[in-house]
Amino acid sequence: MPQTLSVAMITKNEEANLPRTLSSVRWADEITIVDCGSTDRTASIAESFGAKVFVHQPFPGHGEQKNVAIDHCTSDWVLLLDADEVISPELAEEIRKMLAGPAAHDAYWIPRLNLFLGRWMRHGGFYPDRKLRLFRRGSARLSEGVGPHSTPQFAGKPGVLRGDMLHYAYPALAPYIEHMNRYSTEMGKLAAPNKPSRSIFAFLWNVVLNPAATFGWNYFFRLGFLDGREGLLLHVYHSAYVSWKYAKAWEQRRGAK
Repeated sequence: MPQTLSVAMITKNEEANLPRTLSSVRWADEITIVDCGSTDRTASIAESFGAKVFVHQPFPGHGEQKNVAIDHCTSDWVLLLDADEVISPELAEEIRKMLAGPAAHDAYWIPRLNLFLGRWMRHGGFYPDRKLRLFRRGSARLSEGVGPHSTPQFAGKPGVLRGDMLHYAYPALAPYIEHMNRYSTEMGKLAAPNKPSRSIFAFLWNVVLNPAATFGWNYFFRLGFLDGREGLLLHVYHSAYVSWKYAKAWEQRRGAK
């Protein structure tokens, strides 16, 4: 007997992305969305696709909110998606085949292909960018209090799927910079309680040298330059994000003295 699948998502003001994402998973048995007080048409769009919509606010953190969405799922398996991610037809078929018979694993890594300024990023460490997003319900849970990039924690050995999850991330620079500014603030707050080092070298490493090394490693050694001008901009600003989060943690600690 085929096993059932729940899609779990969190949202806030995602009316631009939601139709594309939900269209790619309308074959799932259940779609569960936990919203954080959207003021646009997010809820009505979700309900038009048959999704169950729950409101949970104030926003407790990415890992915490996604766990709320997982807890609302009732199917055998959970597919965790962001509102700007799309399941490719190849990946959908692969998942359906897995559900049709006994699964070899209880969780699976999924390769993610990222779109940046209209170009798919295939180098520089941004592909295959595997994410653990498909797991048997009850077998995985996200860590809480670790920021926006939390990964579901799974005790066993996950399998690896081949089909891509398409991430329609940043069509323009403005939303990318806004997101990185917001994420770096969140990460800075999480890092701030750690015992600060008084070493000027530690400060220079975190705020200057580590970002520069990140750029050099990803852009040159991991062939990020093969992604053209879009790749150059992505790696420049990703390195800036690394600097921002450590600078904001230092600022938080300094203000707490």
